Amino acid sequence: MAKKSVLIIDDEEHGRVLVRQYLKPFETYYVAGECANGLEAIGQIDRLEPDLIFLDIQMPGANGFEVLQKIGHVPQIIFTTAYDKYALQAFETNATDYLLKPYTKERFERTMEKLHTHSVQSSFMLGETFGKKSAFPERILVEFKKRYRNIDVSDIIFLRAFGDYTELHTSSEMYLSSSGISSLASRLDPEKFLRIHRSVAINVQHISELYRDIGKTFLLMDNGTELTVGRSYLPTIKHLIF
Repeated sequence: MAKKSVLIIDDEEHGRVLVRQYLKPFETYYVAGECANGLEAIGQIDRLEPDLIFLDIQMPGANGFEVLQKIGHVPQIIFTTAYDKYALQAFETNATDYLLKPYTKERFERTMEKLHTHSVQSSFMLGETFGKKSAFPERILVEFKKRYRNIDVSDIIFLRAFGDYTELHTSSEMYLSSSGISSLASRLDPEKFLRIHRSVAINVQHISELYRDIGKTFLLMDNGTELTVGRSYLPTIKHLIF
């Protein structure tokens, strides 16, 4: 099996050293280079064409998002940053994961496991249905107690961002995905799954009630969970009202 090249981009040396150390056990990857600022990263990405980059966000020269806007070669991306406020924006770039500093070796290992899964089937296993091809899957595999459980997408009541993870709630279980909510929601049928908040997406089949109170709009889901509808997301709900 051909090894995959890695470029480590971080303006702090200890951040680059940590990635190198944690990456050593993963023999299918090798470090092709390092960059200490955004401008250097732009040139190195296009010159080396790495398979994977570990990308810091706040850097001199150009931040992580500016780097991605200026490169020609697009590798797989894992963000590494001390700031959680960029998580949503990061996953909108189709990043594989978002490592929030300081992260542990165990968290890094989960990222690498996810990276492997993503390269084979996608990080959330949403790209394929079971038994037939379709634009959106009817069944998916979600991680549960170190295994992957086969569940019906229609059983998902809502998704909610939880730090750099996403909670998937069904009537019987809560599953935790290391993918961002924007990445997950984009792979589900938009006719059935709607964003009602920057951190929440709901399955319209599981709405029990909608009501307003003290100037806010709420949805009561059929599992009893009350969710607030963000003001900017109200138009996506209003079209359901007859």
